[in-house]
Amino acid sequence: MSIEAIKKNMYVELTYAILDAQGEIKERVDIPVKYIHGRDSGLFPQIENALEGRAKGDRVEVFLTEHEGFGPSDPNLIFTDDINNVPPQFHQVGAEVEMQNDRGGAKKFTVIKIEDGKLTVDGNHPLAGQTVQFVVTIGEVRLATEEELKSGVTQDFSVSGDATVH
Repeated sequence: MSIEAIKKNMYVELTYAILDAQGEIKERVDIPVKYIHGRDSGLFPQIENALEGRAKGDRVEVFLTEHEGFGPSDPNLIFTDDINNVPPQFHQVGAEVEMQNDRGGAKKFTVIKIEDGKLTVDGNHPLAGQTVQFVVTIGEVRLATEEELKSGVTQDFSVSGDATVH
């Protein structure tokens, strides 16, 4: 049996970890995610390109700048308000608050600070404004079936903070 190298129309399973600039693991996905290589996978292009030609068991490391990854931090998505104006269930750092804009669109914000009677929420992805490292371990690699090519097997590569890994 030959080792299958990743190329277009291959079914691929992988696990990954995302590390910050200090090497701290910010997110880890140990349940294999599946995609069809070269078919609008939802992966960041730099990651998909780095996987090209690789095989099961390979470990691939990819660094993404803030512009290649989760984007710059937008100060317009950070709000501070008097804690008394915020429902009690959100009075803890890490609590997630869903807010709507005037057009009815919803966005998740995370409480990042409580200090001096003020509560601050941030709607940026937690890794916005940072260079990150993806450490990807390749699992199963094989030719995709006709059904997988039709259905697009791809899954949502969402990571914490409502951003998609693409």
